[in-house]
Amino acid sequence: MGTKMYRSQSDKMIAGVCGGLGRYLGIDSTLVRIFFLLLGLANGGIALLLYFILWIAMPLEGQPGFSSFEDSLRSGTSEMADRVRTFGSDVGQTLRDRPRDVGLIIGVALVLLGGLFLLDNLNLPWLRWFNADMLWPALLILGGLVLLFRQTRR
Repeated sequence: MGTKMYRSQSDKMIAGVCGGLGRYLGIDSTLVRIFFLLLGLANGGIALLLYFILWIAMPLEGQPGFSSFEDSLRSGTSEMADRVRTFGSDVGQTLRDRPRDVGLIIGVALVLLGGLFLLDNLNLPWLRWFNADMLWPALLILGGLVLLFRQTRR
């Protein structure tokens, strides 16, 4: 185990919390990310709240620890605000530069999902085999397969 807990600058996806926790605990940061994902699925917003608290409380690697909670809060919220601004501008740029067929794909996907949920709620006798609870795992698997297929085609 490390001596101090820092957010990682090299092993991060959002703020380096999971990378820092992984290094502190001596485990792979992917396991910490999976833990946060499972906690988020099991308890709703608890994982997100915990992540934001750790983001504020943990200093960034390479920076000195905070002398007070106010310094920690100020630094963490400032960094969050910067990340949100960057994310907002990235989303705006992506929406401006998106290919034309993306809107068509999203529209078709929404219509299909809506149709499937409508069919599930109609309780038709010939459609008893359909279970909407199985739809989300199936969509995740399908989405993953599509991404893998597209990646291997490149």
